[in-house]
Amino acid sequence: MEGKTGIPRILIAGASSGVGKTTTVLALCKAFQKRGLKVSVFKCGPDYLDPTYHSFASGSPCQNLDGWLMGREAVLDTFHHASRGSDIAILEGVMGLFDGISPKGEAGSSAEIAKWLEAPTFVVLNAGGMSRTIAALAYGLKQYDPGLDVKGVIANFLGSQSHRSILSEALSADLPLLGGFPKSPEQSFPERHLGLHSAEETESLPEKLEYWGTTCEEWFDLDQIWKIASEKKYTEPIRPDLNSEPPKSKCRIGIARDAAFHFYYEDNLRRLRNAGAELIPFSPIADRKLPEVDGLYIGGGYPELYARELSENESIRTGIRESGKSGLPIYAECGGLMYLSQEIRTKDASSFPMVGLLPAIVQMHDKLQALGYVEATVEEECILGQAGVRFRGHQFRYSSFNLLNEDGIRPLYRVRKRKGDQTFSEGYSQNNVIGSYVHAHWASNPNVPENFVSACIRRKS
Repeated sequence: MEGKTGIPRILIAGASSGVGKTTTVLALCKAFQKRGLKVSVFKCGPDYLDPTYHSFASGSPCQNLDGWLMGREAVLDTFHHASRGSDIAILEGVMGLFDGISPKGEAGSSAEIAKWLEAPTFVVLNAGGMSRTIAALAYGLKQYDPGLDVKGVIANFLGSQSHRSILSEALSADLPLLGGFPKSPEQSFPERHLGLHSAEETESLPEKLEYWGTTCEEWFDLDQIWKIASEKKYTEPIRPDLNSEPPKSKCRIGIARDAAFHFYYEDNLRRLRNAGAELIPFSPIADRKLPEVDGLYIGGGYPELYARELSENESIRTGIRESGKSGLPIYAECGGLMYLSQEIRTKDASSFPMVGLLPAIVQMHDKLQALGYVEATVEEECILGQAGVRFRGHQFRYSSFNLLNEDGIRPLYRVRKRKGDQTFSEGYSQNNVIGSYVHAHWASNPNVPENFVSACIRRKS
């Protein structure tokens, strides 16, 4: 059932990566907040780092929206659930506007999400050293797909207000220049091998956000952006369950949350709560013992950057190891997998003992070891469900996982890359412990988080 309701929304896309989409979203978020509006923020694609900035700026969890990982219905459900009660939703695109999983189709692209959500789209362009050419680029993006509602342009790396005026004159009323940013390298956000530093690691983040928000008020036509976002009546599914009370807690699942571990899809955490889990945050860096829990979820992050601190916290390493050996359900992804290994060897040849539940050495490398979408099939019954259960995920790593021996360890997944038909074994399981490099998105199979919660409930009883 559908109705014509829904909050105002805009999607900030770009001609490519690196043009300033994240900065634009953060600036608009702060500028609209100064007007007294509640803003919800979303990130297209599988990225974990940009959402940490969006969550910090908006004051509420940023949700990922990914067409290939989630599918249309899950994207719509997540958007409607997370935007409830907001005055405006701002979405950040992924890569270039039409870039997705294939050069021949829109699947996995910002354009696909914009169409599904009927979101007016603004394109961010690098306007450094450019004048009239901006019109050729902007109109090319607008006309490439008539089904996409491209409504305006945002110019980044401007030389001056005069430069902004020239670009505005080069465009026209049906595709206006709605804003732009001056060159401000001192206010940029730091990056590393996986992208931006996380928000928690970025010094002077509140001051940087204040700068961009204030600059946005001066250099953007916020009234016109609001008008474009709010003038349309959006087709929304009517979902009575949005106002239902969350289920009563049936178990407690510890969630590793600190500088070393913070890569989580918020939708995954919501699904655990909806299945009856109370999520208990803990820090493998700072906490000396585990909280009282019935299971653990250790997500991705940067354990290699905090290997010394993680290693020196021997008491919690011992607690996790003993709990895993006694049958506590433990699910670990990428950084979490690395933490469950015997040790991490960093690029400078240093070695740091880790939890030791999985008999392997993790080696860091200079070059990327894996990148891209995958689909995993569980090959035997485990805490995630019966043999044959499938789910989709993403890999992005600079490390390798080298088993020391295979006694008691069984490869649990058969993994297929999105491109091609070749498969390989992955996912390392022992007792009720699972570690994998796959960052799973459970919208691809909602039974998986329910099965994990059920395993934790059985442990509790």
